[in-house]
Amino acid sequence: MSNSPMQRGQQWLKSLLLLTGISVEIQGSLETPQSHDDDSHQTDGYWLTIDETNLTPEQIRTLIGADGSVLDAIQYLANSTLNINQPQEGQASYTVELNGYRVKRQAEIQEIAQTVAEQVRSTGQEVEIKSLSSAERRLVHTFLEDFGDLETFSRGKEPHRHLVVRPAVDDEGLELRE
Repeated sequence: MSNSPMQRGQQWLKSLLLLTGISVEIQGSLETPQSHDDDSHQTDGYWLTIDETNLTPEQIRTLIGADGSVLDAIQYLANSTLNINQPQEGQASYTVELNGYRVKRQAEIQEIAQTVAEQVRSTGQEVEIKSLSSAERRLVHTFLEDFGDLETFSRGKEPHRHLVVRPAVDDEGLELRE
């Protein structure tokens, strides 16, 4: 395997899909970081895009799965497997994309996050968002981290773990307002 994390990811995903009888090309690209916070040590992020050109609609549906469950499982395996025995500085984050699913879903998640933020601000009450995968919950945390008057956290245990958005409170328990 190659030393480049992106090339390792591409080779790994191509090999995994070959084991299922699917021969496809995998495009790799560097993920654009959301924040330029010098204090946080973020691992490099890579998008591994499965080329759907030679896939049937049925193969695409199967690889994405219900609500992205198969794509999520493949992505989880990629991140777990490709980071085993890697030093901290050699670890990477992989997003597996097929047929524009992740891009569309990210836009949906961002819209949900914005709607919930408005709801929490207008009512002053916490709101629980159900039916998100762990990766989707991380996206909402990321989308809302710059909203100083709101805080997010997860509640419950898988598979019943939910993301909660509520008004932020200061050290004295007083609600913060923007």
